[in-house]
Amino acid sequence: MSHVTLLTGPERRRRWREEDQCRILAAAFAPGSTVAAVARQYDVATSLIYKWRRTMRTRETGFAEVVVVPDKPVAASVPAAPPAVIELEIAGKVRLRIPLTTPPTLAAAMVKALGVS
Repeated sequence: MSHVTLLTGPERRRRWREEDQCRILAAAFAPGSTVAAVARQYDVATSLIYKWRRTMRTRETGFAEVVVVPDKPVAASVPAAPPAVIELEIAGKVRLRIPLTTPPTLAAAMVKALGVS
């Protein structure tokens, strides 16, 4: 026997508190769980869970541009060799340059902070 739910009246749009969103996100991305199963459990669309995650990431990982200017002017008579760097470009939006002298654990932490696995 099948079950049918008939919704009448105004559009069904729920307002989720941020605490509830965080709790659902934690459950959805916990080791061993699936987003689809958590979405069914809380009666939420899977796309909404991914949207919440994107929103939380942009809110938590905001970056500011930093410009370092030397105290003394650099002599322009001898061109310096460009420093050796590892350059990562992610989806054409973010560019990360890591000098080769950076310890591997710090480089991994910087990449992880950008949300790249």
